[in-house]
Amino acid sequence: MRILGIVCLLLTLSGCSSLLFYPEPGQLFTPEKAGLEFRDVTLTTADGLRLHAWWLPAKQGVEVKGTVLHLHGNGGNLPMHLGGSYWLPKEGYQVLLVDYRGYGLSEGEPSLPAIYQDIDAAFTWLDKAPEVKGKPLIVLGQSLGGALTVHYLAEHPQRQRQLKALVLDGVPASYREVGRFALSTSWLTWPFQVPLSWLVPDGDSALSAMPRINGVPKLIYHSIDDPIVPLSNGIRLYQAAPPPRVLQLTRGGHVQTFADPVWRSVMLRFLDDPQHFNGLRRLGEIPNYPAPPNSAIEPPESPQ
Repeated sequence: MRILGIVCLLLTLSGCSSLLFYPEPGQLFTPEKAGLEFRDVTLTTADGLRLHAWWLPAKQGVEVKGTVLHLHGNGGNLPMHLGGSYWLPKEGYQVLLVDYRGYGLSEGEPSLPAIYQDIDAAFTWLDKAPEVKGKPLIVLGQSLGGALTVHYLAEHPQRQRQLKALVLDGVPASYREVGRFALSTSWLTWPFQVPLSWLVPDGDSALSAMPRINGVPKLIYHSIDDPIVPLSNGIRLYQAAPPPRVLQLTRGGHVQTFADPVWRSVMLRFLDDPQHFNGLRRLGEIPNYPAPPNSAIEPPESPQ
């Protein structure tokens, strides 16, 4: 989530939700560049917009374990978020990766609450896709995409019943809290962080919706080092979440989680048995991030 946009949001009495979104038009590359099989998918929203998505089938010859709906963060477009789910097809998980309205090749302009229709369109497409029938369904929500997911699921309890698991990565618990943090990082805005942050409408926050996500196992990733969405957000979401739930602390930048094979393995273990998984608790089992100078351990690469 871009700090400039958050500051602008704080200074806007109307709380214009469009300042939460930073879409980029076009498409820099396709999954073919990463050696992935894919097909373009068109979703149609309730208000008549056509959204662009990618369908990544499970790798040929690998047993299909389930379907992952990947809802990305607030910047860029599909190619810039492929790093969050490119690794899943070879592990037996097919993926639907969606660009919201106004992102990439999708029509329209992003705003709240209209963008929730985009998530609904993705679920509707999955309802009808023959490849999905009879397979477990998982949602992976990263950053703002995770916050949108939690609010959507709270408002649509019938969708909760479809899910095997919910995975959240670097999700803001409160738009107001993240805005306050952004203001605190500059000497110019630091004195005004509390009063200005109260200008942010927080009714759609993940924190207020999370207590209504019942019966869905949740894996909540959050990096100790996250410079955009502070760790306190992940902790508060975990505390608000009905069980079963796991808070998995990581290292690295904002939503760089799946650049590290350790955290990919953790998600796969969780999906094997989400009702009973309790996470990798000891960060001492993995190297610090970044690796110290002259260390033989390579730091994880940033996702593309």
